[in-house]
Amino acid sequence: MTAFDFQPRTRIVFGPDKIDALGELASEIGGRRALIVSDPGVIAAGHTARGIASLVRAGIEVQLFGGVHENPNTDDVDAGVKLARRHDIQLIVGLGGGSAMDCAKGINFLLTNGGEMKDYWGVGKALKPMLPMIAIPTTAGTGSETQSFALISDAQTHVKMACGDKKAACRVAILDPKLTVTQPPRVTSLTGIDAISHALETFVCTKRNAASLAFSREAWRLLAGHFAKVIDHPTDVEARGAMLLGASFAGLAIENSMLGAAHALANPLTTHFDIPHGQAVGLMLPHVIRFNSVEVEPWYLDLLSTMPANGAGPVPKTVDELAHFVAALTLKAGLKTKLEELRVSYDKLPQLAEEAATQWTGTFNPRKVGAAELLTLYQQAF
Repeated sequence: MTAFDFQPRTRIVFGPDKIDALGELASEIGGRRALIVSDPGVIAAGHTARGIASLVRAGIEVQLFGGVHENPNTDDVDAGVKLARRHDIQLIVGLGGGSAMDCAKGINFLLTNGGEMKDYWGVGKALKPMLPMIAIPTTAGTGSETQSFALISDAQTHVKMACGDKKAACRVAILDPKLTVTQPPRVTSLTGIDAISHALETFVCTKRNAASLAFSREAWRLLAGHFAKVIDHPTDVEARGAMLLGASFAGLAIENSMLGAAHALANPLTTHFDIPHGQAVGLMLPHVIRFNSVEVEPWYLDLLSTMPANGAGPVPKTVDELAHFVAALTLKAGLKTKLEELRVSYDKLPQLAEEAATQWTGTFNPRKVGAAELLTLYQQAF
């Protein structure tokens, strides 16, 4: 029996055109001066203007911080904090992919609690209340909208810092599948594989519990059943909606459990070779599945029993077939399945393994991993 503390903190509002309810939802929270945190691509697609219009209709004053980069760093956060302080912001809206939502949370940490981003590296280090936040994801991937963690890179060292605090959880997540239709194909691929990895890793991690498993299972059903469809039919709003909801449920699974070795292995690849997170974790995941099956094969089989028929081929019946299925989805998405294809240096693998061994997520992997085991996994993926 695994103890857990399930306390939903984020209201989920799901459906087409729900972005137009932003002003009404913000008014319910009570903030009259809002900061929207977004990125150039989302702004160009017109989604940010639509969100601003909704807030303005509700009589809310809006400031836009549109300088978020992919994998937001401490410089991005500092710039957003300066703007927020200048206008005495009372409410923060993260509108975009995981980068925009993470940056919004980072701004919230420093705006309300002061200091530097590194001061919040870890869990529960914010001592003062934080501003209410609303998240509007435009990608189906990170699930940041339903998590209390922000992933922020140090601008100098490029090390990713996971900064978590329950006070950083969003009050509302608006899931509008129409917003995800404008994603470039590569973004759809990278974020979709990331979401699938979240469903799989949370289902077998050592912190799994009755609450997290419910979210992991439904996330897997939605994501595995619709990812191939959004690759083949990008404008299918039904499939986009399933992916968006699945990614958010996977985020709730992370919030109530944790991840595993695939994420521990992915982060050093991003740090040293600038490999996008979704590419890195998708490449490593099949090898981690096979590695973990020694300990938790029945758990993987349990998850497969819930998997619907889908457009990516027959439903896997064994753990090895599951690993092949994930690799096939990665290929279908136009991503690489070998480290050598991404110009990773073989002689750098021992250093990567040492760094992967220090990643927090790896400590929750169902089969214990240290530098030696992680090096073997890198070698298998080469």
